[in-house]
Amino acid sequence: MLTYRERGLDQKDKGTTGHAVLLLHAFPLSAEMWEPQLDMLTKNGYVALAPNVYGVDGSPSRKAWTFCDYADELAQLLQQLGIATVTVVGLSMGGYQAFELWKRHPEQVASLVLCDTRAESDTPQATQNRQEFMKAVRDKGAVEAVRRMLPQVFREGAERSREEELFSSMVMQQSGEAIAETMAAIAGRTDSTPILETVTCPTTIITGTGDRLTPPNLAESMHRAIPHAENLQLDNAGHLSNMEQPEAFNRLLLSHLGKLRLRDLG
Repeated sequence: MLTYRERGLDQKDKGTTGHAVLLLHAFPLSAEMWEPQLDMLTKNGYVALAPNVYGVDGSPSRKAWTFCDYADELAQLLQQLGIATVTVVGLSMGGYQAFELWKRHPEQVASLVLCDTRAESDTPQATQNRQEFMKAVRDKGAVEAVRRMLPQVFREGAERSREEELFSSMVMQQSGEAIAETMAAIAGRTDSTPILETVTCPTTIITGTGDRLTPPNLAESMHRAIPHAENLQLDNAGHLSNMEQPEAFNRLLLSHLGKLRLRDLG
């Protein structure tokens, strides 16, 4: 069974809104990246759940797993916890997983928040780069993932020693093999652009204005394709926008959830 961080599960039938939020983490991090959002959500009456992918922070290791496998496991986890529907918040890799959950289990998805992500599959050059990354981390371990990714994930020129330390700490808790298997799942994902027009649930797209890995133009292309989606930009944030600007990110997330609550009441 996947490990996870949670807030409010023991109270989900005792005075909360009853609505749950599923937070899907970025690569090569863990559910720990969502701590500022977990605390905020429970303070505002929501149930919050942040699982770890295979091989990360106690989740069972698995060879050659795919996002199809992971989406099915997430759906099973929700059923086991007695959660019927969720708002799925996916950042970067988590966004890829959110698309897969929508494809395979749309009845469990009440709404989507797609953060610093893309719908397209990899180009041949990107696939080659990922293969090189996998070999390097298998040979040299998690420190190689930190070396390669840390310069890219936060906005350029920002003072962010705390965020860098947290990023490095989360990555260094993982094995090179687990990181490589997760990267293989990313490389093997299917193109989600054809299904964007089928996303009928309320959807908000959030992107850091300084995101160099999935820049705002990719968010705009998703915005044009998803019916009635809202496209928001987060100033002074890079790829890991929830970590770099947690308070501003939380406001945007709460706004999305508030609109969903009003719609349900109406």
